[in-house]
Order: sequence, then C-alpha cells, then structure tokens
Amino acid sequence: MSPSLFTLTASTPRAGIEAVSTPRRGPELSDAALFVAAAIAVWLTRRALRNRGRRG
Repeated sequence: MSPSLFTLTASTPRAGIEAVSTPRRGPELSDAALFVAAAIAVWLTRRALRNRGRRG
C-alpha cells in the first residue's frame, strides 16, 4: 500500500463511530415474526416427515 493512499484512508472520518445505542425495552416485532416463522417451519417439517414415514 502506498503511503499516500494509507494517509488518505486513515484520515477519512467513519460514519458509524458516533452512533448512540438505546437500551432495549423488549422484543421487537421482527423477533416475534422470526419466532413464528421458525415454529411454522418446524411444524411443517415434522408433518412432512410423519407423512413420509406412513407411506414408506
């Protein structure tokens, strides 16, 4: 890496450094949606495997 390019990249301000995090107050809607999607996927998989076992 050339010295001038290193100086340019080292002096560039970073946008995400000054972000302030807020304390979590509970599960978000996306957390609940992910849980529901996973539960449906498990239920569908178990149902398919049960049906496959009955036929074969």
